[in-house]
Amino acid sequence: MIDFSENWFFDLDAALRAAGLDSDEQSFDEILENLRARKIYNADAFASHCAYVILAGGFSQQTAKKIHKKIMNFLYVSGTDFGSLIKIFNNKNKINAICKIWANRNALRDGYYALETLDDKLNYLQKLPHIGKITANHLARNLGEDVVKYDIWIQRLGCVFANKNLPVDNGNLSSEIKSACDDMFAHLVEQTGLPRGYIDVVLWKSLQQGLIKL
Repeated sequence: MIDFSENWFFDLDAALRAAGLDSDEQSFDEILENLRARKIYNADAFASHCAYVILAGGFSQQTAKKIHKKIMNFLYVSGTDFGSLIKIFNNKNKINAICKIWANRNALRDGYYALETLDDKLNYLQKLPHIGKITANHLARNLGEDVVKYDIWIQRLGCVFANKNLPVDNGNLSSEIKSACDDMFAHLVEQTGLPRGYIDVVLWKSLQQGLIKL
């Protein structure tokens, strides 16, 4: 039985840290710091964040980090040589998207930071190559916006919080499930005093590691 209490959440956080699992692209401490005082990234860093979330889809975090490091090291030195990059990671769609973002990183970064509202920023990120609605939330969170990634794990946990047996479709977030997730995050923000984006990454990692049993 999950009680969604302050102690429950902080026990999860402590367990992840003790196991050395306190990271996404950044460490938990870096994520929390950025959510509390959002950094403004330069064009290279903006493109790097984009590349990470593109690579993370469908892969373990450990694998995504290794591939991301190799790709970024190559881009910094040699630029968008598609033939060489595809040898590092054999996925034409993802490599093509990363190349397009890297080649246009200055304009894309400036366009993002010219926007004022969170909705506008999320809509902007969704239109970047190979970045859809859920991935846009992941990217926005890594850029310091206090948002959550409504992936399949979080959707299932939101249904548990709402005590509702709702059909979860990772490709189509229903309004009812989103509302259940938002209620869960609002409750945990009140319980812990932490940003939603931080709560999201701790819950996701706890679900992925089996610390939370559904």
